[in-house]
Amino acid sequence: MKKQWLGWLGGLGLTILPVVSAPAWGAERIYISYAAFERSIPIEALEIYAKEGRITKELAGYARYLNPQQRARLRAGLRARVNQDNITISQFLYSPSGEQLLRRLGKVIQTESRQSGFYAIRAALIQAAAEPEGITALNVLRQFPTEGIRVNLAVATDTLRQVEQLVDQTAMAVTAVRNQSQAQASGTNTNASQLRGLQYRGPFSWQKETLKLEDASRARLGVGDGGRTFLADVYLPKGPGQGLIPVIVFSHGLGSDRQTYAYLAEHLASYGFAVAVPEHPGSGAQQVTALLNGQASEVAKPSEFVDRPLDVKFLLDELGRRGATPRTSPSQIDPTYYRRLNLQQVGMIGHSFGGYTALALAGARLNFEKLEESCGTNLDRTLNVSLLLQCRALVLPKRNYNLSDSRVKAVVAIDPLTSSVFGQPGLSLVKVPAMLVAGSADTVTPALLEQIQPFTWLSSPQKYLTLIEGATHFSTTGESSVKTGALPVPPEVIGPSPSLARRYLNALSAAFFQTYITKQPGYARYLTPAYATAISQTPLRLSITQMLDPAVLEKLLSSKLPKVKVMASASRPLIRGELR
Repeated sequence: MKKQWLGWLGGLGLTILPVVSAPAWGAERIYISYAAFERSIPIEALEIYAKEGRITKELAGYARYLNPQQRARLRAGLRARVNQDNITISQFLYSPSGEQLLRRLGKVIQTESRQSGFYAIRAALIQAAAEPEGITALNVLRQFPTEGIRVNLAVATDTLRQVEQLVDQTAMAVTAVRNQSQAQASGTNTNASQLRGLQYRGPFSWQKETLKLEDASRARLGVGDGGRTFLADVYLPKGPGQGLIPVIVFSHGLGSDRQTYAYLAEHLASYGFAVAVPEHPGSGAQQVTALLNGQASEVAKPSEFVDRPLDVKFLLDELGRRGATPRTSPSQIDPTYYRRLNLQQVGMIGHSFGGYTALALAGARLNFEKLEESCGTNLDRTLNVSLLLQCRALVLPKRNYNLSDSRVKAVVAIDPLTSSVFGQPGLSLVKVPAMLVAGSADTVTPALLEQIQPFTWLSSPQKYLTLIEGATHFSTTGESSVKTGALPVPPEVIGPSPSLARRYLNALSAAFFQTYITKQPGYARYLTPAYATAISQTPLRLSITQMLDPAVLEKLLSSKLPKVKVMASASRPLIRGELR
């Protein structure tokens, strides 16, 4: 796990290096400073190494601290290209999220006069994207609008200290969850190895109908753009002997769409659930595309914190109306089918921003006091990327929003963002059965901060923490489709064995909703640590627990920062005062 976190930071660091550049005259040197010490590298030396693989004497003093594999990665990183045009890059960097990122990078990468690199980094990236060569580390260096670039090693070291702290704390929390799960599993007599079937499709077939919904009443709430039009896919199971049909609603994450978790919707439909999947227009794939095309100014509208739960409420209302409205076209499903939907016993499931949506509908409340505390001057220092989104909720009018829906009787939240947008007071209001699913290698909504500790805040006696060790924020997402407009996620970001992570989610969500929505207690044996142990496989180990001592986590989160050497072995000349 530590390698994955540090690899992510290293990737960020390589993105930082390109960010250091200049226009036609270009930057000539990179100055690395720490307190009163300073040393510089000619950018020409990096160009020679990138193009020819030759280490000049100016670079040799640094290269001796790198092994052959690290040198090869450095050379590849200097030449790696990001295929984005300057308009796309510009739109993102002028968005609130992009500017927040630039503010943080600007503290590490500065101009020659030691000013924040905020504007210089943005100019260099946009200009590099407009060049035929595109965005590479070296090309960005050439576009940096000062002759020298300063890397503030003290700030970089402080960031490394924070990363190592979070990595170590997360590792200890993961161990605590795993040990708790294993201890409970060892004391169970259930032959869980016989319960593997829920990972695979159930006995029902299904048909899908796409609905277009128009909520003209949204304007009265005073947030958003007024009326709201969105699509929803409804997966309707078909099988003998069906009475009332249980309903599940799935809410997708930021930048995704209603197709991203189609595999899960189909799986739940095969077990007899009607699954409705709305597409949230202000925070889905279309919104991100609009941002990159210059048609939107941010990746998600702040009003989405209210509009997303309202989309689900309106969808449930519309499903009820469908049962009372005559069919208007031969392709439309018979209204008598919709009348069989049990809309008073609904399950919610969501990923990331959709996890927030599911929990809000289950009773969690927006916590503006906690947001103001978390989103102050220290926001530039946070390693919790999800706070950049959570803090956008502060733009909303400060009201006591009640986004819950009494029809929602159970909830599964996958990699949800919770820590500040709800905080302990807001999340403790969730009284229905709830499952939080966390990936230990999630660098978007970090498991310890956004799921493991928040799990202890839930008040429901039927609560579950599911931990997938080695899983990233995208491990459970489905295959991307260019046709849907959803942005593809690179394999290295998804992480290892996503098919295994999806099978885990298939089995556990089916068992959870059979237990708490259809009220079949026999499925509860699939929600046990023994079952998790039985189906757990490498490289993604699975743990489930219903108990976690909050005092243990409080102790972890209050632990002292580790002592970190400056740039590992390369820090020794710094400490000895040999920089010049």
